[in-house]
Amino acid sequence: MTRSVAYTSSPLLASKTPVWRSKLIVAGIALGFLGLAGRAAWVQVFGNDFFQKQGEVRFGRTLELPANRGRILDRNGLLLASSVPAPSIWAIPEDVEREDKARLQQLAKLLEMPLAELNKRLENEDKTFVWVKRQVDESVAKQIAALNLKGIHQRMEYRRQYPEGEAAAHVVGFTNVEDHGQEGMELAFDKELAGRAGSRRVIKDRLGHVVEDVGEQVPPMDGRDLQLSVDSKVQFFAWQKLRDAVTENKAKAGSVVVLDALTGEVLALANYPSYDPARRQNLTGEQLRNRALTDTFEPGSTMKPFTIGLALNTGRVTPQTQIQTAPGYVVIGGAKISDSHAHGLLTVQQVIQKSSNIGTLKIALQMQPREMWEVFSEAGFGQKPHITFPGAVSGRLRPYKTWRPVEQATMSYGYGLSASLFQMARSYTVWANDGNIIPATLLKSAGHPVGARVFSAKTAAEIRTMLQMAAGPGGTGPKAQTVGYSVGGKSGTAHKQVGKGYATNKYRSWFVGLAPIDKPRIIVAVMVDEPSAGKYFGGDVAAPVFSATVQQTLRMMGVQPDMNVKPQIVVDSVEESF
Repeated sequence: MTRSVAYTSSPLLASKTPVWRSKLIVAGIALGFLGLAGRAAWVQVFGNDFFQKQGEVRFGRTLELPANRGRILDRNGLLLASSVPAPSIWAIPEDVEREDKARLQQLAKLLEMPLAELNKRLENEDKTFVWVKRQVDESVAKQIAALNLKGIHQRMEYRRQYPEGEAAAHVVGFTNVEDHGQEGMELAFDKELAGRAGSRRVIKDRLGHVVEDVGEQVPPMDGRDLQLSVDSKVQFFAWQKLRDAVTENKAKAGSVVVLDALTGEVLALANYPSYDPARRQNLTGEQLRNRALTDTFEPGSTMKPFTIGLALNTGRVTPQTQIQTAPGYVVIGGAKISDSHAHGLLTVQQVIQKSSNIGTLKIALQMQPREMWEVFSEAGFGQKPHITFPGAVSGRLRPYKTWRPVEQATMSYGYGLSASLFQMARSYTVWANDGNIIPATLLKSAGHPVGARVFSAKTAAEIRTMLQMAAGPGGTGPKAQTVGYSVGGKSGTAHKQVGKGYATNKYRSWFVGLAPIDKPRIIVAVMVDEPSAGKYFGGDVAAPVFSATVQQTLRMMGVQPDMNVKPQIVVDSVEESF
């Protein structure tokens, strides 16, 4: 039996509800809606900037659009350095499925790293981004993409390539993984080569996928190309001959500099040992150091032409003035100075030809220390080379007021001061340009530079004749002779400094000269450090490198031979002076 309920007769309905309570509830609901509308208006309209910024902080990202780094070219337009696209591998550590050890092992193998190293990188504090490996090969990147590993992503970057490898490493230098120059011209002109990166503002989801672009895109500005004065063919040949000389003489290291005698352009600057700029693992300072510019040494006999040149220029002597060098030694201030061989009476020409220390210092002591210091300074000694290259040193030339007679004597033949091989090469532009020294440059130049006068044209011609005699039969460097071209130059051999003294069995050997002798087109300077295979005189160790480099370079430059093409005289008995 169903019981019916009369709801209409409920006493609750019969009770009177206050009108204010109903109005209060309706008003509360209306105010709630008004508050929501106001908040929506604030978020969407009035306070939009704040919330937009907060959203961008969480999901917005500014992507850098890398600029393509400029190329480095040799004087003929051949590539010395260029950039190629290279994928880089990155990860979102919290998304990587660490349980999938088989595919992670495959990834580690492709990246050529132990699985433990890969896991260590994935345990990074930043759970949203970590580099796994930068700049991998394209083929490796494709294989990694095929693994389809969750949380592993790729980004395209640029990697530098260096076609000339070890031969031009010390000139070109290299960049780091961020594409910033670290050595050589890559460092010296980093700003110009790097260009300016662009940017792209986007919104990304938590997986790193771009949802949409926001704001304007700033396109990248590629770096400008840099053309060097270096001739890559001359560079490789000079480096190869230097390497062979260092190896053959069991030397510690070596350097060679080739200058265009008319423009001051560096056609080659090489060092050995060297390194491959594309593979820089486990490099040492011995390999990285650009010895031709950073290492200084006492130039020894290569300074004698400057001392003699000053005496000729001031009229104190003529090429035929006779100097008595017997008995082959002198004592100055308690120090005994000697020649390697006793020569007796020599003309000024023969003083250079035979490389007589006694003859040179006797001429030097006729002059004031200030005169010698000024000429040495004007020739670039003690002055930092005005060349845009990191690490170039000034060498050492003490103020003339501190010179004692024995120091003036030793400086006349290259002891007591120091210079780099680059400075030595540049100083010899004096003899190639009728007494004017010209600036040297590693950048290709169009015109003939303005030189500064050091000696008269007459003195320069007289010194060239003496240098030709020194590099010929009866001189100290006959092994510098070439087929078809006349040469002139000066060898040098010096004991290496060890602490406050000199080592008795460690030498630096070098040769600096120019060719062809009447109208010089190139200057070549060679230095071999610590030869230990039995020979150590500059005329034996460095002169052959000079000879081969001169002959090959002049042929490449199309310089007409100025001598009959016939074998030159090479004597077995070589005189040399310290």
